[in-house]
Amino acid sequence: MSLLSNLDLGYMFQGIGTMFATEPKIAFARVFLIILGIILLYLGTTGVLEGLIMIPMGLGMSTVNAAVLFMEGGRLGNIIVDPNVSDPFALIDILQINFLQPIYSLTFSNALIACFVFMGIGVLSDISYLVAKPFSSMTLAICAELGTVLTFPIAVAMGLSFGQAAAVSLVGGADGPMVIYASLMLAKEYFVPITIVAYLYLSLCYAGYPYMVKLLIPKSLRGIKMDLSVFPDIKPGEKIAFAVAMCAILSLLFPSAAPLFLSFFLGVCLRESGISAYTELLEKVVLYSATLFLGLILGVLTEANTILDPVVFKILILGVTALFISGLGGIIGGYIMYFATGGKYNPVIGIAAVSCVPTCAKVAQKIAMDANKQAFILPYAMGGNVCGVITTAILTGAYISVVPLLQ
Repeated sequence: MSLLSNLDLGYMFQGIGTMFATEPKIAFARVFLIILGIILLYLGTTGVLEGLIMIPMGLGMSTVNAAVLFMEGGRLGNIIVDPNVSDPFALIDILQINFLQPIYSLTFSNALIACFVFMGIGVLSDISYLVAKPFSSMTLAICAELGTVLTFPIAVAMGLSFGQAAAVSLVGGADGPMVIYASLMLAKEYFVPITIVAYLYLSLCYAGYPYMVKLLIPKSLRGIKMDLSVFPDIKPGEKIAFAVAMCAILSLLFPSAAPLFLSFFLGVCLRESGISAYTELLEKVVLYSATLFLGLILGVLTEANTILDPVVFKILILGVTALFISGLGGIIGGYIMYFATGGKYNPVIGIAAVSCVPTCAKVAQKIAMDANKQAFILPYAMGGNVCGVITTAILTGAYISVVPLLQ
C-alpha cells in the first residue's frame, strides 16, 4: 500500500496526466481531435470519405492526441514525430526515437512524398483525350482554375501572407500533391492545416459538385450525347512525344515546379512505353505506399495547437471557397464549349476539369447518365480532367516563382 500511495497516477498514465498538466483549451482540443479522428476513420471505412487517406489520417490524429508524454525539461510531447526539430544533432537523436520521424524528415520536408503521388497519378492518366482534343480540354481546365486564382486576393484581404494565400488558393485545384508541394515551399508554418483542409475538402468533389451541377445545368443539357467517332487514334509514341515536350517546356518556364512536372510526365511516359514492371511498381506500390504514409503523417501532425491557431478558421473558409469557385468556373467552361459548338457539347464535362483525377471525371459521367442513360461523356471528361492536372501544376509553379518576389 505504501508503494501504491507513492505512485503518481498522472505519471503512470501519462496520456491522462498530461490532460491536467496543460491549459484547459489544449485539453479540450485534444479530446475534440481524438473524437474527430475516430469519426474520420469511420467515414473512411464506410466510403463517405476517401478511405485511402482518411483511415490512416483519422487513426493517426486520434492516437497522437492521446499519446502525449511528459518529456525532458517539463515539456509535453510524443515519440511519434516532431516537425519542429531543425538542429542537425537534435535531428539525429530524434530519428532514433520517433518512429515516423525518418519518413517525415526524408520525404515531407523536401516534398518527395508529393512527387511519389504524382508519379502514380501520371501512370493512371491517359492523355489520349487531351492530345486528341487539346483546345476544348484546355478551355475547360483554364476556366476550372478560377478558384485557384480568385481565392488568392480574397486570402490576402483576410490577412494571410502572399505565401499562405497562394498555398491555400491551390486547394481550388483539388489536387492534394500540389497543395503539399506549394505549402511546403511557401507556407511551411501552415503546411499541416492547409493540406488537411485540402484532403478533407476533396470529398466535396464526391458530395457537393453533383448538387452544383444539377442546380446550374438543366436536365435537357445534362443528357446531351457526345460524338465519340471524332476521336482519332493516338499512338503511344505521339503521347510520349507530347509528354516529353510538355515536361521540357513547363520546366523551362517554371523551374521551381520541375519536380512535379518530371514526376507526372515520367508516370505518363512509363504508362505509354508499356514497361509493366515500372507501371505496376508505381501504381501498386509507390502510389499506395505514399498515400498511406501521407495520410498517417498528416494525422499525427494534427495536434491540439494546430486547430487553436485563428488562421486555421480562415483556411477552412478559404478552402471551401476555392473549390466552390473552381467548380463554378468549370461549369462556365462547359457552357462556353456548349455555345461554341452550337449546342452539341455537354456542359457537365466542365466540372471534370477540376483536377481531382479521376474522381471529377467519374462524377461528370454519373451526372450525365442520370439524365440520359446513353450520354457517355467519359472520354471528353478525362481530357479536361488530365488537362486540369497540368494547369494546376502550372499555377503552382507560377505561385512559387512569383510570390517570393512580392514579399
